[in-house]
Amino acid sequence: MLQLREIDKSFADHRLFAGINWHIRPGDRIGLCGENGAGKTTLLRLLAGLVQADHGTVQVARGTTFGYLPQQGLEHRGRSLFEEVRSALDELTAMEQEMRALENCLAAGCDDERMARYAYLEEAFRQRGGYTLETEIAKILDGLGFSESDRDRPCDHFSGGWQMRIALAKLLLQRPNLLLLDEPTNHLDLPARDWLEQYLAGYPHAVVLVSHDRFFLDRVVQRIVEIWNGTLTEYPGNYSQYLEERERRVAVLREARQRQDQEIARIEAFVSRFRYQANKASLVQSRIKQLERMERIQVPPLRKRIAFQFPPPPRSGRLVLELEGVEHGYGDLQVLKKADLTVERGERIALVGANGAGKSTLMRLLAGEEMPRQGSRKAGHQVLQAYFAQDQARILDGTRTVLEQLTDAAPFDMVPRVRDILGSFLFSGDDVYKPVAVLSGGERNRLALAMLLLRPANLLLLDEPTNHLDLQSKDVLLESLRRFPGSLVFVSHDRYFVDALATRVVEVAAGKVTSTLGNYEDFLRARALAGDDSHSALRVEQVASGQLCTAPDSPTNAAGDETLSYAERKEQKRQERRRQKDLAEVEAQIEHCEEELETLEQALADGSLSQDPERLREIGVRHGELQNRVEKLYRCWEALHEQQGVSETVA
Repeated sequence: MLQLREIDKSFADHRLFAGINWHIRPGDRIGLCGENGAGKTTLLRLLAGLVQADHGTVQVARGTTFGYLPQQGLEHRGRSLFEEVRSALDELTAMEQEMRALENCLAAGCDDERMARYAYLEEAFRQRGGYTLETEIAKILDGLGFSESDRDRPCDHFSGGWQMRIALAKLLLQRPNLLLLDEPTNHLDLPARDWLEQYLAGYPHAVVLVSHDRFFLDRVVQRIVEIWNGTLTEYPGNYSQYLEERERRVAVLREARQRQDQEIARIEAFVSRFRYQANKASLVQSRIKQLERMERIQVPPLRKRIAFQFPPPPRSGRLVLELEGVEHGYGDLQVLKKADLTVERGERIALVGANGAGKSTLMRLLAGEEMPRQGSRKAGHQVLQAYFAQDQARILDGTRTVLEQLTDAAPFDMVPRVRDILGSFLFSGDDVYKPVAVLSGGERNRLALAMLLLRPANLLLLDEPTNHLDLQSKDVLLESLRRFPGSLVFVSHDRYFVDALATRVVEVAAGKVTSTLGNYEDFLRARALAGDDSHSALRVEQVASGQLCTAPDSPTNAAGDETLSYAERKEQKRQERRRQKDLAEVEAQIEHCEEELETLEQALADGSLSQDPERLREIGVRHGELQNRVEKLYRCWEALHEQQGVSETVA
């Protein structure tokens, strides 16, 4: 559907692309990877037609439509949220308005030409989903975290992060043939990321995206394209498979480069030795030409990565921190109601919940930055805390240099180590003399994280520490926190980060806090087993997509052990009972929907209905909604039966 041929692109004296060739096929799911500044955003803009290549051609198949979501800079004003999102399909809206006008004319008297035009418009409107348009808008807005009360709010009232969600909602509604997304997860909380992941996994057209969320890439993309040194290298599979394959490829390239360097050294030694011997002149010239023809093997350099470890902290008491009966809010807004939370030594607790639920408020209460209206906060014995706020980078002084900022914050005995710490966070050479004001978002976050290393702490409170960090920096931060011997409470919207780090998940919702042992995957499973689907999509949609159809790994699944413990057999029976209950519910819903569909189809077959256009439209809308519902229910039914087959095989 789209092909790049010998594309060159430069900015000033920096060459981003050097004769690249690339083919995007219909249905592709592609993730772009590369170092910061490698050209990922430029490539997306080039595909979208917003940037022109210096040389080369971009061939686009006829009928291809594009949708591009930039990282920032979008703003919507003058309309309500629902109207703004609906405006993405102005052509359908115009078609509906013409149909309404024709209905008024037809009500006054029948006209064959107008009737034919109305029939054509009605069929086109139905095929393009016009009757289910409002349902689809509501589905997308709900998935992206907008509440029902938000739909009538003016777009002017939404902040920058929500403005990007509005833009994303419009793109998803348009369903372009080629969807280009630059960091679409930047402003999404975990439930919205889960929903977007499922939506894109079922998207019928091509998707090319850039993301620093490893879990998101693993679940959505089927191909990784790495940008390095002006070239594109394709790797089949998701991001985790790309990392493994890249390591193998780079290892092979290094070996080949080493052999090539040895061969070059041998030839150059021959030339140097016999250059001035007349009887060897032809051999020397042959070797020189051989060197000139030789294509040097390029090996990607070792990636710069944050490399650090937290200072060893003193041992705290078993009880580190406790909130009891906490009520808190701002003005008339009550955020927390009778919340209780205990942090014990060595725990790694992830706070999750929708944006605005109160995660950052709870974090500030834990840190003692705010005092609750009611209730108490108690710190344990010998607790030394370090708090990283969501806007921690904003407290940095823009007039100071990087070195001055860290030196001023360091205790006297740590001043000699300031340069080493900055080097660990990729501030080396003249970078340490940069004013803080000119640093990028990722650099500011790295500097703010570096300040955590200045004093030992046995309790870390981290609110969105992964914001603006690239994938490699997130991995190193993750490994460092895994080795941290103290206690940790953190907020992150990076699913991989939460899954790999958390030993307990605390959900903040409706003013309450609820704890679940394990990581985020365990949390979702526990919620699903309890019949609570408020944190993600509807249960039927989860089952249909396969999310709830895979039993948790057990010793039997992982190692082939034929012997199940009593607890495992009990869990297996409980899952089977739940599956049978789900199956009965789905079958009952299918039967109910099909009965209603049959009734509607009989009504549509009644010729007298053409005299009541409004009733005809209502029946058409309901018929489309029911067809979509039945399709989802049948997918759910099939998935549940497949789950039964898997369970019987394991048993």
